[in-house]
Amino acid sequence: MTEEHRYSNPESLGKGTNWQDAIFGTGEKSSHEISITGGNEKSTYYTSFGYFDQTGIVMTDISYYKRINARFNSTHKVTDYLTLGQTFAYTHTKSQGVSANEEYGGPLASAVNLDPTTPVVVTDWSQVDPSGYTNPYIIRDPYGNPYGISRYVNQEMTNPQAFRQIQQGNYSWSDDFVGNVFAELKFLKNFTFKTSLNGKKSYWGSRSFTPKYYLSPNYNNTSFNSLNKVDENKFEWSMENTLTYQNKFGDHNLSVLVGQGIYRYNISGGASLTYSNLPIEHWQDASFNFNIPQDDITATGWDGIQTRKASYFGRVIYDYADKYLFTGTIRRDGSSKFATNQHWGTFPSLSLGWNVHKENFWPENKVINNLKLRGGYGVLGNDEMDNFRFASFMVSGSNYTNSGNNIIIGYAPSTLENPNLKWEQTSQLNIAADLKLFRNFTLTADWYKKKTSDILRQINIPGYVGVPNLPWANVGDMENSGLEFELGYKKNWDDFGISVNGNFATIKNKVLRLEDDIDYFNLASFQTMGAVSRVAVGQPYGSFYGQTYSGVFQNQAQIDAYVNANGNKLLPNAKPGDFIWQDNNGDGKIDDDDKVNLGSSIPKYTFGLTVNLNYKNFDFMVFAQGQAGNKIFQGLRRLDMLDANYQTRVLDRWTGEGSTNENPRITRNDPNHNYSWMSNYYLQKGDYVRVKIIQLGYTLPQDITSRFGMSKVRLYITGENVFTFTKYTGYDPEIAGRNNSEQDIIGVDRAYYPQARTFLMGANIQF
Repeated sequence: MTEEHRYSNPESLGKGTNWQDAIFGTGEKSSHEISITGGNEKSTYYTSFGYFDQTGIVMTDISYYKRINARFNSTHKVTDYLTLGQTFAYTHTKSQGVSANEEYGGPLASAVNLDPTTPVVVTDWSQVDPSGYTNPYIIRDPYGNPYGISRYVNQEMTNPQAFRQIQQGNYSWSDDFVGNVFAELKFLKNFTFKTSLNGKKSYWGSRSFTPKYYLSPNYNNTSFNSLNKVDENKFEWSMENTLTYQNKFGDHNLSVLVGQGIYRYNISGGASLTYSNLPIEHWQDASFNFNIPQDDITATGWDGIQTRKASYFGRVIYDYADKYLFTGTIRRDGSSKFATNQHWGTFPSLSLGWNVHKENFWPENKVINNLKLRGGYGVLGNDEMDNFRFASFMVSGSNYTNSGNNIIIGYAPSTLENPNLKWEQTSQLNIAADLKLFRNFTLTADWYKKKTSDILRQINIPGYVGVPNLPWANVGDMENSGLEFELGYKKNWDDFGISVNGNFATIKNKVLRLEDDIDYFNLASFQTMGAVSRVAVGQPYGSFYGQTYSGVFQNQAQIDAYVNANGNKLLPNAKPGDFIWQDNNGDGKIDDDDKVNLGSSIPKYTFGLTVNLNYKNFDFMVFAQGQAGNKIFQGLRRLDMLDANYQTRVLDRWTGEGSTNENPRITRNDPNHNYSWMSNYYLQKGDYVRVKIIQLGYTLPQDITSRFGMSKVRLYITGENVFTFTKYTGYDPEIAGRNNSEQDIIGVDRAYYPQARTFLMGANIQF
């Protein structure tokens, strides 16, 4: 049967499989917390216990998060001069998740790309090819029916329900212990010395069982099963000492603080253990108690590299009659992540304020009740990268053969060294005004400019350099600037009160400089398409970059007429229904030189609105937020699979002259690169407005609660992510980026895990 007539009678296939229904379900969430407070004028304490349990909306039995937490705080006034205190918290989590924003396998990507002709479970053998179901390790449902295997879409794409079976029993866990103790001593009337010791001990790991399975010809494990566990631990601690002088003389208020801190991170280690060829079939029977041959046991271990930091800091706060305000700070931070000559960085900040309405010349009026002008400038340092990225170590793996064809273990540098690697710095200047208007309105307007210099990042180098890891460098500078506004209104009557707060912000992002004065480097890539975004001087970070089209060829005459100055066809291989690619640089041909900036993944505008209403014992709250001005790369389809399922957009494809000027024809080899080139066709507006929270509450009358020994009882109903208004066609326009040591992926949707619409009922009870 030819490809054109594979589905000559689609009606005979029935309704088909809705793979979205096969993966999405209704999750559940419960949250409980109890707290106890008490004390007297000498000692106070606070203790709380909490439990949180949530299942996901995708494959709910292999997508969950559970948390147990406890906390205990106390302070003790030993004398009028000495106060002691402590905080202790413990958190235990257990979770399992599905891969998100990843097109190479997993339930979300598979559900998007699998064909609807494959059944979830095979019950009618006339609809499938029986020869594809002979492997003894095919996954079956509880009734013995095999889960469907696609004849057309393979590689990492698998039946999500079959994939679900091989993930049973796998989980990650963590135990975190956090503690703090402090002592505060007051002396000489105006001086206070405080010392605090903080510590965190964390244990975490995972446990997974991989059975023998056959999900598809390209996704299977038929050799041996395995049981793996990973156990890791980390200890971090810090100590800070501060001395504060505080005094008020006349209209002058002064506070001076000096301090010192030491910090230790990543005192860590871990181990991994794997048992293979266990004499079992199901995860419930998996155990490390089996006596198996030594060759079937694999164990590895590792130790972390400790990070050491030290800081010296000072701060001065001064005001005169609460009219003129000044705050100045300076930090001197040192980090072991840099070479000896670059350990230290100095980071100052300064802010000024003026309460204009407190001046004698300020007239009493009913329009502007309060006016405060303020401004500030500050610098922060960043050392967020792994240890010793400035150095090059000798690592194994560069094996070679000698004249006798014997394999010799070889060692080579891991990367290029950079002893001049230094602190990344972010400086920010802001000027703002705070107003109170008509007694019930508040308005804040803030202009800011933030510049990040000497950005820490791995850089691209040619492959012939011969090192396995990309080196790190201070690659360039970037600037953000914008305006932020916040408007509020609050008023109360006898039984009714209202509070409304809205905010609006603009942001303009621009890359100012890159390392070695290069113009750009590529960022995110997408399958066979290659790079889809880049970091370019003069453009926002992570701007999309590609070809542009100006419509669809409707007939051969248009193709013949689309020529360059010499009369040669610009697209000689095009057919009616193909994109009209633009010759953006005017050189008379269509190639990579015609790629242009296609828009930014960073929103130009963000906004939010919160409304609180209360009437007698009822209260109501709604919170909405959104963004606008950004683009999202909608990359849900696998380009390297000719038979991967298309989305419904393809129903509006070009089918003949005049049918559409927006969507190209469908072909298997795509000679005009309609789908295989990065272009504005893949970009959609990321604008959205989302009602994040709606809550209605009722507080029981005091005369009722007091009968049961309770001081307050509030019942409430909450909806989260209730409504979303957007034209974006992916799962969720509120997508985040994936950031790792090699690549930043911002605004690229590869089947991003959507946020769930949630409804909660709860009670807050106080005794």
